[in-house]
Amino acid sequence: MSPYVLGAVLGILVVARIVIWIAPAAVADDKQRGVVREYLDAFIIAGAVALVLMHYVVRTFWIPSGSMEPTLAINDVLLANEIQYRFGAPQDGQIAVFKPPSQVPELGDTDFIKRVIAGPGDTLKIHDGSVYRDGVKLSEPYLKQAPDYELSLQNYDLVIDGIPLDPSRAVVPPKSDWQAPDRVPNGYYIMLGDNRNNSDDSHLWGFLQRDQFVGHAFFVFWPLTRSRLLH
Repeated sequence: MSPYVLGAVLGILVVARIVIWIAPAAVADDKQRGVVREYLDAFIIAGAVALVLMHYVVRTFWIPSGSMEPTLAINDVLLANEIQYRFGAPQDGQIAVFKPPSQVPELGDTDFIKRVIAGPGDTLKIHDGSVYRDGVKLSEPYLKQAPDYELSLQNYDLVIDGIPLDPSRAVVPPKSDWQAPDRVPNGYYIMLGDNRNNSDDSHLWGFLQRDQFVGHAFFVFWPLTRSRLLH
């Protein structure tokens, strides 16, 4: 249920409760009126708590594409923790929901979901199908297939197959934001899909700014046959 639908239902319940309060004759029997009040009060409190959680703590996210296969399938529905990234930085390996970079308008404004691969100060290289962060080869058993492109950070650019990304079509921070020519700039992250060769991610549109993160996806709750915690 979306927050808008829940809010509408909650409004109807509140109106019903007010009617019983100002016009008790709406339910003639005193005992029945008391039971109705108790149920309405319980539903209103539960609905209000759920609305607060959905707005400020946990949100749902529907998977529209196969970019995170096999970890996440099309039509999976997730829970994402919206509080975590307000108080702490995204961590390597986490699956994160984020707003696409506004500097690349063709990406639209629908939230994305990818895996955090590198953060501020990290070095990163993809070579011969393997990812190396800070010189260490990553174990990525979640991948659908090894990446078929080369990626490196060099000369203050994100370089794909030997060609730097075009700053007019991708997010490439100004040189002043880089602490070194081969490290992820301060305040930026590199996000990649688990379906590495069929994912609209950092290897196409560049770096993601810290303030674009929405939440940490931690649980698949629908369909029930796929329900599980995300590690």
